Amino acid sequence: MKTFQMQCKVEIIRILRNRYFVFWSLVMPIIFYYIFTNLVNSDVPNKAEWQAHYLMSMTVFSVMGSSMMTLGIRMVQERSQGWSTFIRITPLSDSVYFAAQMIGQSVIHALSITIIFIAGAFINSVSLTPIEWVMSGLWILLGSLPFLAIGTLIGLMKKVETAAGISNVIYMVLAVSGGLWMPLEVMPKMMQTIGKWLPSYNFGNGAWEIVRGELPNWKNILILVAYLAVFMLLSKYIRRKQEVA
Repeated sequence: MKTFQMQCKVEIIRILRNRYFVFWSLVMPIIFYYIFTNLVNSDVPNKAEWQAHYLMSMTVFSVMGSSMMTLGIRMVQERSQGWSTFIRITPLSDSVYFAAQMIGQSVIHALSITIIFIAGAFINSVSLTPIEWVMSGLWILLGSLPFLAIGTLIGLMKKVETAAGISNVIYMVLAVSGGLWMPLEVMPKMMQTIGKWLPSYNFGNGAWEIVRGELPNWKNILILVAYLAVFMLLSKYIRRKQEVA
């Protein structure tokens, strides 16, 4: 247990030292939030609701990117540098090492959620009930699991450059198509139909429902669970194939 706790602590410190994480997962979402709520869409009919809605969008955007890129690219770096091979000859098991990465990333997500929520309250005086703040945070934390699974898939790639390029494309496509940058309702009908089945939309929609005083839709939950199962099984299958090869 002590070894596991120490490994979790190491993972957290490593992520916080990553400038890429700090910029893309904390600085950029807050900048986007300010731009799209104070400069671009400053005259919307229900301003308070829009500011709360977009705060959730940018928090989801942050956690989604951290799950896929920070975790995935780090895993590829470790493999390319021989760190994964080194771990196998230490008393630390692969399962403990992998679990520590997941928990470390989740702790960072909780920190990101808190920071961006505080930024929203400071920039636009976003006011939610304590229950809505807590439920939104928990939803975003738990809803990030399918994207962590995508991160493990990206982590199976052989080159850092390839992983960085592909993860960035997936990240941006999911963010735009899932309605995180602009409401899905303003997109063409076909994009709306496709978007509603994407994990990014269902991730965001759960948080949007909460700030509207509702609960996440069961469809959102089931779709995210289905994506999590598919990505985890695919990751496990590819990993085994690579080990045999």
